[in-house]
Amino acid sequence: MNRKTFVLDTNVLLTDPEAITKFPKNNVIIPVTVLEEMDKMKRLPNDLGRNARAAFRTLDSFNKLGKGDLHSGVQLENESIVRIQLEIKSDTTYNFALSQNDNRIILAAFLLKEKGEKVVFVSKDFAARIKAEALGLEAEDYENLKYSYEAMYRGLRKVETTKHDIDVFYKDGHITIPNLDCHPNEYCLLTSPEHSSAVGKYDAASKQLEPLLKSVNLWGIKPRNVEQRCAVDALMRDDIKLVTLLGPAGTGKTLLALACGMRKVFDEATYTRILVSRPVVPLGRDIGYLPGTKEEKLYHWMQAIYDNLEYLCDSSGHEQNETLRWVMESKKIEMEAVTYIRGRSLPKVYMIIDEAQNLTPHEVKTIISRAGEGTKVILTGDPTQIDNPYLDKDSNGLTYTVSRFSDQKIYGHVFLDKTERSELAALATEVL
Repeated sequence: MNRKTFVLDTNVLLTDPEAITKFPKNNVIIPVTVLEEMDKMKRLPNDLGRNARAAFRTLDSFNKLGKGDLHSGVQLENESIVRIQLEIKSDTTYNFALSQNDNRIILAAFLLKEKGEKVVFVSKDFAARIKAEALGLEAEDYENLKYSYEAMYRGLRKVETTKHDIDVFYKDGHITIPNLDCHPNEYCLLTSPEHSSAVGKYDAASKQLEPLLKSVNLWGIKPRNVEQRCAVDALMRDDIKLVTLLGPAGTGKTLLALACGMRKVFDEATYTRILVSRPVVPLGRDIGYLPGTKEEKLYHWMQAIYDNLEYLCDSSGHEQNETLRWVMESKKIEMEAVTYIRGRSLPKVYMIIDEAQNLTPHEVKTIISRAGEGTKVILTGDPTQIDNPYLDKDSNGLTYTVSRFSDQKIYGHVFLDKTERSELAALATEVL
């Protein structure tokens, strides 16, 4: 087999520190410029710093294998050879400024190509891949943590059946449909030529469709369409420990998650408190440092949550200000930045992670692994609206979670595609 030589860009290791081990039976090259860039980031108190440190620890562990050194090449158990590349091609006819780190990394790959190796430049930077291709290099995105957003599991499917089957479903409270191959907790919209319909949830244990939970008062709001009914069902079931809600703006993802959380915490006392968190990634130009305490700083990032909370308190049928004051003074709602969740253990918490499309797969793993006994985790977001420069709709943590958890019995997912915020919001989603 002809071995390929994969030259990794810095952003690949900052996305997945274990990417070095993901190219079995091939050569993996780390240009020295990549090490220099990661060295500048290793002290950062965020995920970039954590991933840089993790990548250095991975490289250091290779030296201890006793199978060579990083400059001549270390052979791993998967038969890949990892090596640090010091030289670059500095005398090209192309006007590539050596002062730019991206160019130095690309020229290191170009030198290996000139030596006759079959080189593939791997980067999450689209501009860097274009420059590499201009030099005649094969360039590709890092695909290991990517799953297709377009082909993603949607959580709700339409099933054509007979009116008799639908009548039996209503009468018996369950039905077995032959050859129906569903994911655990997948929702099915049963329809018949006679225009009768029903909605059920697939139970993987009995391999039957069962009805949705009976509707309850969700602080004055009700689901407005089939997708929202299914979302509420998943949010209210205590045996479903992880729920993902995807969809465009205005489909009710955050509002439904918060309303069900209020019901579970304040009315049923199933959980001790609601923890709401969002990644601190600004839309557009950042406004700089914010004054005040941590709570005062978070207020601006959590404004969308407060808006939904005020709406729920207003819809509950009581005086809005009184209800909102009582809710906040109860200390049963906690706002926290994603950064500060790491290291915590959270039992019996109803945890909502909003705008989860801006999280990396490793960040989502860190968050979900915080869940203690009796905790429910809800991830909401829209993978088509990503503010993180290193992610896209296929590589973000939300899409990754849906793809990895779709066959798990404690997981539920619904894709909401109908905007209910207002007629204007629905029209904007469609035409803009």
